[in-house]
Amino acid sequence: MTSPAVLDARTDVVLIDDDPHLRQALGQTLDLAGLKVLALEDASGLPARIGRDWHGVVVSDIRMPNVDGLTLLRQLHAADPELPVLLITGHGDVPLAVEAMRAGAYDFLEKPFPSDALLDGVRRALSHRQLVLDNRSLRLALSDRQALGARLVGQSPSMTRLREQIGALAATRADVLILGETGAGKEVVARALHDLSSRRSGPFVAINAGALAESVVESELFGHEPGAFTGAQKRRIGKFEFANGGTLFLDEIESMSLDVQVKLLRLLQERVVERLGGNQQIPLDIRVIAATKEDLRQAADQGRFRADLYYRLNVAPLRIPALRERGEDIVTLFEHFSGAAAERHGLPAQALQPAQRGALLRHGWPGNVRELQNAAERFALGLDLALDAPGGDPSLALGTTETTASGPLSEQVEAFERQLISAEMARGHTSLRSLAEALGIPRKTLHDKLRKHGLSVGSGEEND
Repeated sequence: MTSPAVLDARTDVVLIDDDPHLRQALGQTLDLAGLKVLALEDASGLPARIGRDWHGVVVSDIRMPNVDGLTLLRQLHAADPELPVLLITGHGDVPLAVEAMRAGAYDFLEKPFPSDALLDGVRRALSHRQLVLDNRSLRLALSDRQALGARLVGQSPSMTRLREQIGALAATRADVLILGETGAGKEVVARALHDLSSRRSGPFVAINAGALAESVVESELFGHEPGAFTGAQKRRIGKFEFANGGTLFLDEIESMSLDVQVKLLRLLQERVVERLGGNQQIPLDIRVIAATKEDLRQAADQGRFRADLYYRLNVAPLRIPALRERGEDIVTLFEHFSGAAAERHGLPAQALQPAQRGALLRHGWPGNVRELQNAAERFALGLDLALDAPGGDPSLALGTTETTASGPLSEQVEAFERQLISAEMARGHTSLRSLAEALGIPRKTLHDKLRKHGLSVGSGEEND
């Protein structure tokens, strides 16, 4: 039987009875049935030791010193109303047991009772408990998927795959390396990993290594003791220690010096931290999520990043696709951000025109989601939106791509078509072939349209 000092996740039954002989007999019955039992003579402090995800049941006598069975029931159900509690009663305690049933007890056993009655009641209660936990898990998984979809908007295959990877990794203890261009949403992904994990109630500490001066990065990350260096007058708790019990997100890890990388590697391997100027090794229970916009393998080959740290971090990589790779997600995200901005500013939401959608899809988005969000904010405010195209191409201004032609629909369509072709030509296409590929139409069709609109592109036999 289990030591009374320990209640772990493997315990099936907590048995409480102040009669040592009965406690031993009932414990042996449960033990012989293959159940892991924690036998206690007193219920004091027990509710604080039982979490909502514990799979077991409680069997308790009603009449006990200190905390009686009915009081224990109320205490346990204050934290988890669906925890099965079976009560043991003497002959004169049946009215009290009926009261307990009304208060939510799972069942009661009247002394004396056969061993089979105890085992039957406990097994039914365990089955009920498992059903409760399974339902909770399903509801939580559904809620998590919905929350993740609201954070990482888009239905492109790459985003669907990313959400699946986040969902799978969040439940593990693995450290994660996030790869993505500037503005792609690396911190959003890191927060999602934290919020969907068992560490969600712990701290999420984000630090940008690239924004820290080299002279203070070690103190910021690892902390220091008084006198560790000039100006260190009092103890400082570092970010790793502050994140204990939660998640530390370390962005732009490629900017860390090789000396700091050595210390980070040791921390990841041993899960301890030493403050600068100190000798005490402080145990850490943290998940580390690192992020980079560089190819760390290439940086390691060039001697700018430690190869051993790269391989330690690259166990669970997550790549965030660049916005330009996400197709129609661009329009979906733009409408999402512009709608939210309009609501925030108390303005009516603006609808995108076809020409504006085309401009969004043609733009390269070097600033990724961050650039898109800023553009959507300007759009919601009714400002002219010249996207940052090479050479300041005015055809990519969302405020000017919309056709202003009037008259019959056929004329407006022709004007819109000419405008789209002109905008694509302005992006630097010098051949009929490349322009046709960019527009997604056959060269013969493009040739006819150019002639109709009085346009021409490039020269040479490729355009024949």
